[in-house]
Amino acid sequence: MDDHKKQPKLIIVVPCYNEEAVLPITAPMFLEKLTELSASGKISDDSRVMFVNDGSKDKTWEIIKRLSVENEHYIGITQSRNRGHQNAVLAGLMESKDICDITISIDADGQDDINAMDAMVDAYISGCDVVYGVRSSRETDTFFKRFTAQSFYKFLAAMGAEVVYNHADYRLISARVLQEFSGFKEVNLFLRGLIPLVGFKSTSVEYSRNERLAGESHYPLKKMIALAVDGITSLSVKPLQLIMTLGIVVAIVSFIGCIWALITQISGRAVAGWASMTCIICFVSGVQLISLGIIGEYIGKIYMETKQRPRYIISERTYDK
Repeated sequence: MDDHKKQPKLIIVVPCYNEEAVLPITAPMFLEKLTELSASGKISDDSRVMFVNDGSKDKTWEIIKRLSVENEHYIGITQSRNRGHQNAVLAGLMESKDICDITISIDADGQDDINAMDAMVDAYISGCDVVYGVRSSRETDTFFKRFTAQSFYKFLAAMGAEVVYNHADYRLISARVLQEFSGFKEVNLFLRGLIPLVGFKSTSVEYSRNERLAGESHYPLKKMIALAVDGITSLSVKPLQLIMTLGIVVAIVSFIGCIWALITQISGRAVAGWASMTCIICFVSGVQLISLGIIGEYIGKIYMETKQRPRYIISERTYDK
């Protein structure tokens, strides 16, 4: 029987880091949506909500354990320490791939519209193995965040990375895609760029993003910039190619400058100008330092990949695996 035709078992994967303020609000929302989908016959009754505690410093894990005792549809895992959002999502997906038919990853803050899950499951039943949640607009964002986010996606595309515009980590993935994705061993994770590389039939579902229901955002500008750097350097070597192109251009300009200086010297029209020389030296030095920095970023990525350290370590589960 076609897996897309039977009632699939769904696991909603929810990464959590210091979410004690918002989890009591959003956990019932996830359960309610799970119940609705099950009652409509779209998913099986043994579907689950899996919370992934990413080494929280507050009472997040205690809340998850209490929820799992109160209702069997809640399950949870906790990492041995904080390893970052991308690794937390990966841990939940890899933990789920052998015990479900489909997963939907979503943040715990309630900003992503959970009602979009209906359309995601419908798309899966229609034959899609990956369904991307795509923001229809960014009206709730500040101008700065909206501008930087849109520029980020456009820049990634210009760098040759295959990403879905305005998509973060709200997506449905089938178990067979996850089985293939488990063969991707990158330590430097950028899931929204890696998932499209797996292939399989995919589509997108648009939704409106809400304000955070409670608590504070765990993705300040510093982390957003770090994620952007990881995304570019993990998915594309175009920055290295640009460095080579820039080096050739600077070399040509410098060669022309040398010829011009030689001609003016021979013709006796040379004019002493320490300012112009200083500007040239500073410019070339700046280009060299930027180039070394980019190269160093790639070398650092290679260094981390060769170590092959585990990307996540699960220290405790609320269920028997």
